Amino acid sequence: MIWYVLAVVLGLALIGAVAALVVTERQPRPPKPVVASAAVEGREALDVVDAGLRRLTGECLRSGRSLPDMYAVVYSEERLGLLLAGAEEDAPAPWTAEADGERWTVSPDDLRRGPEGEPALPYALTVTVGLDGADRVLVDLSRASGPVSVAGPDEEVRSLARAVITEALSGPVGALAEVTLVGSVAGDGLVAADVPRASRLHTAASVEEAFAWAASAEPGEPEPGSPDVTQIFRLIEGSSRITVQGEAPHLFVVDASQLPRREGALDGLRHGDALLVLGDAPAGWRWRAGAGGSLDTGPLGLEITRHVGRLAESQPASR
Repeated sequence: MIWYVLAVVLGLALIGAVAALVVTERQPRPPKPVVASAAVEGREALDVVDAGLRRLTGECLRSGRSLPDMYAVVYSEERLGLLLAGAEEDAPAPWTAEADGERWTVSPDDLRRGPEGEPALPYALTVTVGLDGADRVLVDLSRASGPVSVAGPDEEVRSLARAVITEALSGPVGALAEVTLVGSVAGDGLVAADVPRASRLHTAASVEEAFAWAASAEPGEPEPGSPDVTQIFRLIEGSSRITVQGEAPHLFVVDASQLPRREGALDGLRHGDALLVLGDAPAGWRWRAGAGGSLDTGPLGLEITRHVGRLAESQPASR
């Protein structure tokens, strides 16, 4: 009788334990913390992105196809992804089309095995905006239909802008880009002293002056048949979406208080260039930096948990 009672008790205990386990399994578990690797946070990530964009440009050139309408890049060490504004399911090798053609992906190993790419001129204003968990996110600023404004705490906005400018001047992706600091941002220490101040960094008193200087510095469209008509020029010219005409894309940076608001004041901003405004202002893309280091990218819908200014602060060697 004792053994029978003991068996019943043990059986009931086992049933209770199983029931408790089932209940526990059904309860939502908190997501595991995801942290970007050193390879994603460091300079080597930009080298992979540059190799990917160069390879993409080269493949499109060799096949005679138009460049895809890319607006962002996501890098997770295992995969490099291009986010496209329009669906294109026919991706050139070694890229694979995903998400109904709105995302092209490739592994870094496949990039190393293929032929060398071409200078990624039309994507030269593709810069890091921050991290989404374990992923590094870059955005092509030239794809904005107007200025890109960044509002939020002044310290966060300035650190983000400083990191964007530094990457455009010293990173491999923006090696062909020009940068002009306009008005007060030209002399208030926004750019660190150790950033290479090469011929690609300029200053201007006003947006109008900056646009005029950039227009006067253009090499001009070469005559048909001229030896100056490069392969890259023909490729970009043949695209209905990428309108950079062979000259280096230009990034202008200005404080919101000095952004002219009169009608037509920004007509001098060429397609393929970008205007970054520090502070809240009418813009094609309106972003907001959070006090905790996050970034709301507005219409882009990209989740940024740590913006590039915070990322740069954790990478002292890349300053």
